[in-house]
Amino acid sequence: MSADLTPGQDLPARDLSDHPGVARVLEVLALHRLTPTVRYLPDAVRTAKAAAAALGITPAEIANSLLFRARTLDGRTIPLLILASGGHRVDTERVQALTGLARIERADPEFVRSTTGFTIGGVAPVGHPAPIRTIVDVSLNRYDTVWAAAGHSHSVFATTYEELVRITGGQPMEVS
Repeated sequence: MSADLTPGQDLPARDLSDHPGVARVLEVLALHRLTPTVRYLPDAVRTAKAAAAALGITPAEIANSLLFRARTLDGRTIPLLILASGGHRVDTERVQALTGLARIERADPEFVRSTTGFTIGGVAPVGHPAPIRTIVDVSLNRYDTVWAAAGHSHSVFATTYEELVRITGGQPMEVS
């Protein structure tokens, strides 16, 4: 990434192609006819709190991509992506009951990377090697703009709750 950028400055499109994860996310967004504002952040933001501080917003305005390892009632292990407002914690028991899954637990870094193609801190809502069952926290609907990871721990993009539901095929749900 270009060293002459300042924190929070728009990252020029030509620089985005330097990182395959960011390019993959933007490619999927373009397929959905979206050309979002992408922000470069000077430091890696691996938490919603850190991302919010870097952007000058509240953590609740961050669409935190949280990957879980879920077990179906027939014993299969599947990934479950929850796009949760950074302002609260996911109630896994509630989500388990609402989804009909037998068990939900946080995924380890290896499972996150192998499933999403991204490392923790850069997990985007789109751009995964294969479709992932996705839940979108309904509390994100309170904000005109929410920010999500753009495929790298230094990049985020602006979107809306409605766009997140549409581009991910996600299921709206109260997750806290």
